Amino acid sequence: MAKTSSIEKNNRRRRLAKKYSGRRSRLKALARDKSKPMEDRFAAVLKLAELPRNSAPSRIRNRCEVTGRPRAFYRKLKMSRIALRELGAKGLIPGLVKSSW
Repeated sequence: MAKTSSIEKNNRRRRLAKKYSGRRSRLKALARDKSKPMEDRFAAVLKLAELPRNSAPSRIRNRCEVTGRPRAFYRKLKMSRIALRELGAKGLIPGLVKSSW
């Protein structure tokens, strides 16, 4: 099980990314638009830099929803390989059979 503070920090990052997504996308589009004057584009870049650092989607870490583990994460199932194996062995995931030979 991951530290509760790490899980909460990641959840806070998710909330901030969702909150600032519209503003961030508008500023990025303005900064990339070559038809706009250079001063406007530079001002957009400065405003983008003023946004909270944790509001960037690239800072969000994929974590297992069962254990909070940050590594060996399956995106489709939103869980780690260890949690997947445990739930599969208990028969809680339909269609998944733990192999043994």
